[in-house]
Amino acid sequence: MMMKLRTRKALFGGLAALALLLGAGLYAVAQQTMEEAKRDRAVSMGGGKFHVLAATLETTQWGWLDPKEPPKLVVNSGDTVAVETMMHAHNKIQPGTTMDEIVGLRKANPGGGPHSVTGPIYVNGAEPGDVMEIRFLKIVPKAFGVNFNLPGKEFPTIGALAPEMPDGFIKYFYLDWEKRSAEFKPGITIDLQPFPGTFAVGIDPKDPSPRKGGSTDPMAPVSTLRPWKNGSNMDINEIQEGSVLFIPIFVKGGLVWTGDSHCRQGNGEVNLTALECSYREMVMQLIVRKDMKLEWPRIETKTHWISTGFDEDLNKAMVNAVREAVDMLAAQKTVPLSRYEAYSLVSMVGDCRVSQVVDVRKGVHCMVPKSVFTAKK
Repeated sequence: MMMKLRTRKALFGGLAALALLLGAGLYAVAQQTMEEAKRDRAVSMGGGKFHVLAATLETTQWGWLDPKEPPKLVVNSGDTVAVETMMHAHNKIQPGTTMDEIVGLRKANPGGGPHSVTGPIYVNGAEPGDVMEIRFLKIVPKAFGVNFNLPGKEFPTIGALAPEMPDGFIKYFYLDWEKRSAEFKPGITIDLQPFPGTFAVGIDPKDPSPRKGGSTDPMAPVSTLRPWKNGSNMDINEIQEGSVLFIPIFVKGGLVWTGDSHCRQGNGEVNLTALECSYREMVMQLIVRKDMKLEWPRIETKTHWISTGFDEDLNKAMVNAVREAVDMLAAQKTVPLSRYEAYSLVSMVGDCRVSQVVDVRKGVHCMVPKSVFTAKK
């Protein structure tokens, strides 16, 4: 009996020592990770600086844009930043994650979005009323993607056909970046067209979205679910490598966030998700524009000028996007246009598309081809 007691004590003592050792090790790793995230990663490059912002638990937020969150990186206007992004729910969705686990994660953050957003990035000189110009220079995804719909029997309003799809469905993909493609199944191949589903600056204090915990403070955190004037969950598939995004600024420093990374999405995003992925790096140049004033985000590609509009009512989202397109054309200087002429032109050549119908606020973006302007500058 005495021998058994001694053995048991020795075992408990060893386990306690192991627990202390593991605890100390995990604490050291956590501290190292936090210090690593705070390290200045800037290098000189072409008159500006190049920064790297890794995605860690310290540099990402799950589902909320909090204007009081300390900046994870401070840059100057014109600097270039390479940002890493995580998968949803702080990287908890990985190949093999089950539908039950995804449903649990969706319920684990009441009111918040599923998105992991890296940031915020503070841009010196950015003030409310300015515009943030974001030039997307390079996007490199990580190795896998996923698409799923939540079970309609539990989430009957999430997805265009949610009541007709009572069960959840999930599919994982290997992303072959050398071929820029993913196999949906034998005989069906999807070409990759990566873009940030969520890209935001700091929240608009007048955004009618509910605040975290039911707060009445206009500067309380706002969910990443709803797109708005500060960008956020726009899900516009034209914001690809080579495009330029313009977003009105509402808080000092701009406060730039990105996440909800996509590798392909059809307009509408009808089942809830795109080809959801994460990025090894998204390289962008951040420029503060004090010579511009905007009401809603705008986009420029090599071929189009694009206006945006969002609202819970899809008809109102359309009105907002069309009004923005008309105002955009009436303000351009290449060929002077009255608002009536601009309205007419948008009706004939503008292509107004439903960006998404699954983010509580619906989105519309109107594409105006640059090719119609034939006058020499």
